[in-house]
Amino acid sequence: MKLVIQVVSQARVSVEGKTSGEIEKGFLVLAGFGREDNTQVVDRMVKKMLGLRVFPDENGKTNLSLAAVQGKLLIVSQFTLYADCRHGNRPSFFAAGEEDASRALYEYLIERCRAQGTEVQTGIFGALMKVELTNEGPFTVILDSEELGYTPQ
Repeated sequence: MKLVIQVVSQARVSVEGKTSGEIEKGFLVLAGFGREDNTQVVDRMVKKMLGLRVFPDENGKTNLSLAAVQGKLLIVSQFTLYADCRHGNRPSFFAAGEEDASRALYEYLIERCRAQGTEVQTGIFGALMKVELTNEGPFTVILDSEELGYTPQ
């Protein structure tokens, strides 16, 4: 599982000209799922993401979590995070999870974040989306379950 987490002052996603999700202060999260991912991996990634202390405190130090600043999430599915560009110029997406399994994990990710008390807005899985954002900092963090050692069990 891969998450690209961008600290934003605002973000919105639209499909065919209609807004499907919009937030102010919080995280825009691009979420991709691999072939081996499962709900245990998602649980660990949610805990890590929601625990990130990347918002400035009163001294300007990145010391506050999403909950501490009453931030929101805009979660957008993005299988292209699994693009493999090692060979040639056309990316391979072999490592990306199958559509049905990825959709289920995307929905589970949203459910788990909401269960933690976080307000969540979303894109539409599998749709051609337009994403707009104002990245603060800019501050972007990439979480990769493999790099973190969160292997499926």
